[in-house]
Amino acid sequence: MRTHAQAVVIGGGVIGCSILYHLTKLGWSDVVLLERDELTSGSTWHAAANIHGLHDSTNISRIQHYTMNLYNALEAETGQSCGVFQPGSLYLAQTEQREHQLRLQAAKAKLYGMNFHEVSRDEAERLHPLVNFDGIRCIMWEPDGGNVDPSGVTNAYATGARQRGGEIIRFCPVTATEQKPDGTWIVRTTKGDIKTEWVINAAGLWGREVAALAGIELPLQPTEHQYFVTETIPEIAAMDRRLPSVADRDGEYYLRQEGKGLLVGAYEKDYRLWAVDGTPQGFGHELFADDLERIEDNMMRAIDRVPAVGEAGIKRVINGPMIWSPDSNVLFGPVPELRNYFCCNGIIPGFSQSGGMGQAVAEWIIEGEPKMDLFPWDMARFGTWASKAFTRARVGDQYANRFKIHFPGEERDAGRPVRTRPVHETQKAMGAVFGLNYGWEHPLYFSEDVAESAGFTRQPWWDVVGREARMLREAAGIIDISNFAKYRCKGPGAEDYLNAVFANRMPTAVGRSCLTPLIGVRGGIAGDFTVTRLAEDEFWIIGSGMAERYHQRFFNAVPLPDDTSFASQTVDMCGFNVAGPCARAMLQRLTNTSLATSDFPFMRSKWIEISGITCLALRVSFTGDLGWELHCKTEDQVRLYEALLEAGTEFGAGPVGSRALMSLRVEKGYGSWSREYSPEYWPQEVGMDRLCKMDKEFLNKAAVSGVMQNDPRETLMLIALDEEDVTISNADATGGEPIFKNGVGVGRVTSGAYGYSVGMSLALGYIKGAEPGDTVEVMVLGKPHRARILHEPPFDPKGEKLRA
Repeated sequence: MRTHAQAVVIGGGVIGCSILYHLTKLGWSDVVLLERDELTSGSTWHAAANIHGLHDSTNISRIQHYTMNLYNALEAETGQSCGVFQPGSLYLAQTEQREHQLRLQAAKAKLYGMNFHEVSRDEAERLHPLVNFDGIRCIMWEPDGGNVDPSGVTNAYATGARQRGGEIIRFCPVTATEQKPDGTWIVRTTKGDIKTEWVINAAGLWGREVAALAGIELPLQPTEHQYFVTETIPEIAAMDRRLPSVADRDGEYYLRQEGKGLLVGAYEKDYRLWAVDGTPQGFGHELFADDLERIEDNMMRAIDRVPAVGEAGIKRVINGPMIWSPDSNVLFGPVPELRNYFCCNGIIPGFSQSGGMGQAVAEWIIEGEPKMDLFPWDMARFGTWASKAFTRARVGDQYANRFKIHFPGEERDAGRPVRTRPVHETQKAMGAVFGLNYGWEHPLYFSEDVAESAGFTRQPWWDVVGREARMLREAAGIIDISNFAKYRCKGPGAEDYLNAVFANRMPTAVGRSCLTPLIGVRGGIAGDFTVTRLAEDEFWIIGSGMAERYHQRFFNAVPLPDDTSFASQTVDMCGFNVAGPCARAMLQRLTNTSLATSDFPFMRSKWIEISGITCLALRVSFTGDLGWELHCKTEDQVRLYEALLEAGTEFGAGPVGSRALMSLRVEKGYGSWSREYSPEYWPQEVGMDRLCKMDKEFLNKAAVSGVMQNDPRETLMLIALDEEDVTISNADATGGEPIFKNGVGVGRVTSGAYGYSVGMSLALGYIKGAEPGDTVEVMVLGKPHRARILHEPPFDPKGEKLRA
């Protein structure tokens, strides 16, 4: 066994073996995989191993598409059969909402050149004569869908890795992982120790236990999961071809051919968590006792759809464990608090994602960053607030609603609340409907009558949000911005440190602010921040709340001077944005500090007293309107809120939630991190190139210098949808919708909302091959909606109100 390696992968399931394979494919040959038992132990060996390409997330669709196409090439490369069957997959929509989802996916498939399209009932019956298509509104066909052999795929990855120099050691449990002062690791095993630069936790069911060896607590929880295989079905035995799989997600089951029978699996409401206190070390290739009564309702729906299931006997039942994260996406990426420890845990559709996931791990470790923005997978989306109780509740909800549509902006209640601010009860009493942002409860909108709901079309709260948006534009609004990430950098080295981190030059005068991008390893936009100089040696930094842990990696990449501190203030400080044409007059009632433009211009800051409460006031607003951000100590939040609400009554001002804020910022054409700003996009594509000061050194300057020599691949633009089309569909763009021009794909929507104050349905999106003034089609609900690319934002295009 080697005593040194560039990377040690812990876990010999399909994901661990894919990671090892892709590390060697990118050129690292001094890599080792350690498996406590035999390859495929745990969840891999008993998986149904279905493969499909389409996902609601565009980048995850790309990963799944890569994976599906990899298996045949892997067979040819290694000589190891992957047991690939690709008879295709039929996707059924019983409901209008499912039809919307499938049509959106078909539009995305057209944009990205993937094979997924609608077929008629006659064609579907020819493809799968055993299915009863009564009651089906829409049928989509994915010709490349199917399934693989779990052991075959795993061993093919293993063979490919070995052929390129990788080593696999079985029956070798890891007993400790110890980080040395230089950042390298010692991985201790029952067969000896390995010194390595990187530790990669791909331990599947034992991901929690392996993480704990390094002092990490991962929000993971296993469940039981059942599927069964029927005896031979005569109609299948008589066929000379393999039947396609059936994705009837409204029926909450999956179905495909297995041998000469059918395999049926279900995600039942009466779920069972397993190994709550830890996965047993001796577990390997065991299964749980059958419990088909739990999935009886799902089975009956499958029988209604495919009557042959009910006429066949059951040959075998598989009831085995799966391990889930709180949102059913993988926990992926380097642990921000440690050097060179990578997690890849909690994968559910492993055989649809294994190839692309392994490739992304290799890119991140070897090249410093994956080529795609994978924040929906990034483990940094959860923090220590994701407790065991929260994880259990969310995993239960994810399992029981596995096939429920994840609607745009949908909020689920399971496990909440986790973190609340002092004003939470006050806001709740005012009718606030809350959402979740990095564990924090924050108001979406305020209504005592309209409950939260989700869908692809406009929801009952659409009018409520409109009233809030118009109130702010006509008078003023009070927005709780406490969930923004806030940092304080203090000390004689503060300015130099921040200049070394951010691309823009830090403000040189006390009281001034600047906007600045944070640059990723490949030269893209890893973040956008507002930085304010509070004193000669002190700065205040505001960024994305949900990305606070993610951004920690970048802050840690630049050495902090010994005499300087950089610390999060997100827990200790709260904030409100007071914005709108009456914001100045309203706030002036509460402070002796002059808020006149001559005394308090745009992008300036001061410490002021608001109703006797010390606040850091910043003359900025994400609404694009006249406004101030007011940041106070958390213990003062209730008093400040009450003072603002009371002062607002004279002006017709009141509380405004985050959904109205979305509308307001889109009216102004403002981008938002993880939507318009991500490491995939270059500064010149988002209008941030002027904020990159190339006459100074900063993090990843060389990368951005290179990409800024190129023409934009696409450009962020603002689009107005045709009002007649929007009225007919009763839907606005929300994000992800493809954009076509004369039938040719030219872009995709990143954010969408109705602009209540300008009377327009709007969308921000990245576009190539079209210019302002051009007519395009936005695929809202998967159907073409006429739209026009705007020359300028419809609200305050010259910034006159913002700077008034």
